[in-house]
Amino acid sequence: MKLKENVQTWLKSSLSDPITNILSKNSNLTKIQLETFLIDVLSENLSGKQLKFDEKARLRLTKAQISRGAFNRTLKQAKENVIKSVYTILLLGYLGIFKETTLDPYIEIANKLHDYMEACKNIQASSSEADEHRKVIEIVRAELETSLKQLSDPSEGVA
Repeated sequence: MKLKENVQTWLKSSLSDPITNILSKNSNLTKIQLETFLIDVLSENLSGKQLKFDEKARLRLTKAQISRGAFNRTLKQAKENVIKSVYTILLLGYLGIFKETTLDPYIEIANKLHDYMEACKNIQASSSEADEHRKVIEIVRAELETSLKQLSDPSEGVA
């Protein structure tokens, strides 16, 4: 039961993050698909062992029990959506719709997201600099949110 609590705590924390919310709202994944995909990818890291699909299905946040088949169907849909997203980017680049400069804001955001995640990992609660570090992380998070919202505005256009 400890594994379920750990996975669900991590899921709730991750899925309630404001940056995750912006990214997921503008992705090709439904919330259920994202949750299922995260469980599939990360649960074995947290458990330290190979999990069966019915065990993974029990890790979902929903109160209702879902079958292994339902979990597998949702996982398949999530994986297909991830692959289709990558192919969409490749297709648009190949056809010249995405010019290199057009992708620059997205690449810049991706780099900022990476820096933000690294900063969050490296924070130490016992450090005397922790409060200052948290303030910097909060500023970066707010900047990321603003940038992501601007990039996801359909009136701005993609190309």
